[in-house]
Amino acid sequence: MPTAHRPLGPIPGHLSVRAARDLYLAHNGFTMTEYSAPTFSFPLLGRTLSFPNPPARQRVISRHDIHHVLVGYDTDYAGEGEISAWELRCGCNTFFLYFINLLGLLLGLSVAPRRTWRAWRSARGGTTLYRDGIDYDAALDMRLVDLRRRLGIPDDGLVTAPTLAAPAPHSAPSPSS
Repeated sequence: MPTAHRPLGPIPGHLSVRAARDLYLAHNGFTMTEYSAPTFSFPLLGRTLSFPNPPARQRVISRHDIHHVLVGYDTDYAGEGEISAWELRCGCNTFFLYFINLLGLLLGLSVAPRRTWRAWRSARGGTTLYRDGIDYDAALDMRLVDLRRRLGIPDDGLVTAPTLAAPAPHSAPSPSS
């Protein structure tokens, strides 16, 4: 869900998936109770819209959030476009997932076409938690790098766009100073 904040950036692979998920949720102001809440909110054009949270969404949103953690895409409009492209190419398993990710892909292509296309290309050979079949709690107990490897994601994730979370480069003083 798009938010106005600094991107989190890549999460170190030595963390457990659970710890990484908790860091992601806290950074974005999300909670796990939202997974089963009767409604969810979505900011659009300066307004926050509320929608029903159907059972189909409730079943997949926790895995979707872990996908954000694994690959490193942000929760802004461009990041949702990237994660949608990645999930579509790596594998959806329900009509709801295909539908919502197609909408996200179209959003991404309209706000960040190059990043969305790069995400699509980066997904080649990968798989999703929707398709892998690993038990959710077992996945949470794994190290992030191990789950990335299992799903065909590079050890450091897929983020290639610069993020504000990265320290700015600085110049070394010249020898004559």
